[in-house]
Amino acid sequence: MLAGPNGAGKTNVLDALSLLAPGRGLRGAKLSEHIRKGPSAPSEALWAVAASVARGGETYEIGTGLAIGPGGGERRVVRLNGVAAASSADLGDVVQMTWLTPAMDRLFAEGASGRRKFIDRLVLGFDPAHGRRAVRYETAMRERAKLLKFGPRDPMWLDGLEKEMAEAGTALVVARAKTVARLNAMLAERGEAGAFPCAQLAMEGDTDVAVAEFGPDAESKLREIFARTRIADAESGHTTSGPHRSDLAVRHVVKRADARECSTGEQKALLVSIILADAWELSRARDGKAPLLLLDEVAAHLDGRRRAALFEEILALGAQAWMTGTDHSLFESLAGRADVFAVDNGRFGLKD
Repeated sequence: MLAGPNGAGKTNVLDALSLLAPGRGLRGAKLSEHIRKGPSAPSEALWAVAASVARGGETYEIGTGLAIGPGGGERRVVRLNGVAAASSADLGDVVQMTWLTPAMDRLFAEGASGRRKFIDRLVLGFDPAHGRRAVRYETAMRERAKLLKFGPRDPMWLDGLEKEMAEAGTALVVARAKTVARLNAMLAERGEAGAFPCAQLAMEGDTDVAVAEFGPDAESKLREIFARTRIADAESGHTTSGPHRSDLAVRHVVKRADARECSTGEQKALLVSIILADAWELSRARDGKAPLLLLDEVAAHLDGRRRAALFEEILALGAQAWMTGTDHSLFESLAGRADVFAVDNGRFGLKD
């Protein structure tokens, strides 16, 4: 537990830990935006994070950082047991983690992009290759958009890019659907466990419907959709169909209401319920090895009953969890069962 005033540096610690997972971390920021003060030598890493991860009797040395390449461009460096890894996706094979931040409190009220990122983060815990598929799809989609806008609109080039989009896009949709099914099963099993409401998840979008309906023929169906929408996409300047436009729908089971219609407190409780279900399902899938939990300012937005329930579930999971808060009293019920650090101006002190 990291407790201290706003601006003390608590979230920076969670952010650093989150960069040891695939992707951009809990802030979702560009790698260069994590820089506080760069070194003088251009070839040195501008920032780096490293950790020893003990899992199942084995220890892994992992690290990542931002470096300047020979041409002066920024690049991410990932190392696993002293050897350079191909990408940050390789970190997902070693450590799984999930997080909640104050910025996610408006997840159900804002656009679909944040909800897609949320479900994709949960998918990565079960399927580390999900991130690579997303990169494949997005790269092909960008190249197709350039051809449609600037030309030449060579049918063979477009066919090739749309084939790549269909293959990667179908895999993305299937992986999301599998994760949603796993989470729904765990949420139903938990019911109202731990004082948190039961949620029900579903993926919505034309691509999701097409993949579910056409099954083995989904790839060819998506290729037809992409080919049919070339003119519309060229005129609009963006790709109008695909898994990049899917949305995650969440319902409060007991109230029979969409999450966006619930109160702020209920939405927060639904998020916590989903995160806990994800942690339990990951633990079950990995022989009792729970994921790392990063929970930024989570206790301040829960009432006393739910706060105590959250703490008890984390202890029952046996998960390594990092929480932040401005008030030490929020963590009093964990006295003797957790390490509480006082954080002030970037300095840490272990409280008795």
